[in-house]
Amino acid sequence: MREYDVLIEKFHDYFTQDGNACVSLGVNKHLDDLPNPSLENSKRLVAEGQKLLADIISFPRGVLEFEQMLDLDLAALAVDFAIYKHTYTFNGKEELQQKPTAGADISDGLFLLFINDPRPSHERLDNITARLEKVPQYLEQLLSTLDTPVRRWVSMDIEKVSGLPEFFETLYNWAKDEQYSQLERLAAAKKQGEAALEQYIEQLKGMPTTTHFFIGAEQAKKLIKLRGIDKSLAELHTMAAEFLKNVSRELEILRLKLVDKYNLPASTTLEQLQNFLNQQYKVRLEHKNSLSDVIVRYKEEKNKIVQYLEEKELFPIFKEQDMQIMQTPAFMAPSIPAGAMVSPPPFRAGTKTSMVYLTLSEELLDEHTELSIPSMMIHEGIPGHHLQLATAANHPSVVRRHFDAMEHAEGWTTMLEDYMLDLGYMGELTDEARFSGKRDISRIGARVAIDLYFMTGDKKYLDVGMEIDVSSDDPFINAGNLLQKVTGFVAGRVQAELNWYSQERSYPLCYLTGNQLVWELKNEMTKAQQGKLEGVELDKAFHNIYLKSGNMPLTFLRKVFEHEKML
Repeated sequence: MREYDVLIEKFHDYFTQDGNACVSLGVNKHLDDLPNPSLENSKRLVAEGQKLLADIISFPRGVLEFEQMLDLDLAALAVDFAIYKHTYTFNGKEELQQKPTAGADISDGLFLLFINDPRPSHERLDNITARLEKVPQYLEQLLSTLDTPVRRWVSMDIEKVSGLPEFFETLYNWAKDEQYSQLERLAAAKKQGEAALEQYIEQLKGMPTTTHFFIGAEQAKKLIKLRGIDKSLAELHTMAAEFLKNVSRELEILRLKLVDKYNLPASTTLEQLQNFLNQQYKVRLEHKNSLSDVIVRYKEEKNKIVQYLEEKELFPIFKEQDMQIMQTPAFMAPSIPAGAMVSPPPFRAGTKTSMVYLTLSEELLDEHTELSIPSMMIHEGIPGHHLQLATAANHPSVVRRHFDAMEHAEGWTTMLEDYMLDLGYMGELTDEARFSGKRDISRIGARVAIDLYFMTGDKKYLDVGMEIDVSSDDPFINAGNLLQKVTGFVAGRVQAELNWYSQERSYPLCYLTGNQLVWELKNEMTKAQQGKLEGVELDKAFHNIYLKSGNMPLTFLRKVFEHEKML
């Protein structure tokens, strides 16, 4: 139907106006351009979005099939969310006026062009050079947009920006190795960009700042709703408290078993047991102080998991996918606490390649042990984020290839952490891995509480049954006390976690929300299919529909399962 196709093309065009978005999506547009941080651009995007949203809502549904109607509903939600992110306010101003983003805006696209783009090097270097030439103009626009930015966010951006000259030098050395024909032009752009970054840091340091970044309960409710999550703030808070209570109970049972197994004193605390296991199962470094050995260990575990799953045939693992594992670049480390995955560009033909970043340091080595590495690879790799998003990148729907459904993605991966242990993947170390995993996954309960607190400013959301001090006027101290109490994370990881919680509003709560909704969905399917599908065959059917339906909130995915007569 031509009218429907035209509308979907308009949707695609709307979400491919930003140069970094195009690099991330694998779309060959605006590759020479940095993002436009101006208020004028924001207002234009809002106006265009409102017109597109009206066209989507008014489109006649009677002639459409189930998948098309589902896509239009998803498209409307995506556009509405994009509009709202440009329009909600706090301190009487929009977020872009209070959130310095130079580090991410400059580096994100450059890094993907450098590391995850299959085109010839000279084409990518042309784009990189053009972007470096625009750094001074971009920074000037950003500074003119900023008005009393959030103090914590200023510190975060300065830390990221301070790492960019080293990254620029890496790009220059690569260009030199590739005998890039416009090396002098690149060198000039690099020098000019570095000078502009120095000036930016000085001007940013001189700006008046605010510590207030709360957006209030009503705007928080709207953000959560526009993620497709149909739960109230109170329901989310209750869910977090109950989850942490249940995890505490499980941890105590595991603590008793492991204390007995290792002949430890009966008084051994959770923290002491965790420290013992971290030392007992620390990664053996072949080269003294070589963190690269940890990367090697992750790659070995990835191959081991894939072989294990291929033998069981539990997931639809296709051949045209790949995953790179690397240490988190210095300029990205402030916002990646332990690990993260950048999904395959969904509109790029060929092998769907993800990149898994691992944040490594001497302080954070306890986050990377023989117990935690399998869990991290299950979560970030196969059958976790990489498999889910690589499969979604193959979906024929343009809308679903654009859609970010965080509770769909994070619910899937956190469910798998338990599922793989239930399968027996860790063998004799199942209890140790489950203890370590439960300590770590406690973070998703704390994330809900902190996310709600960081959005609303209401300390009551930090009350999830833990004895902590929340008397500080600094929300980061209060939130950090809860996160450290719940997880036992080292100080560096606590601060890095809080950094991104504060900026990615309503995303942190998606982990636990998705986890609970995924288990609910699977349990309902199990009951509905009783006598028809059971055991491994039921698992296979669930995994197949979940992965091959593409990206969407779980409230929408439920409709797919109903349409497939699985519920």
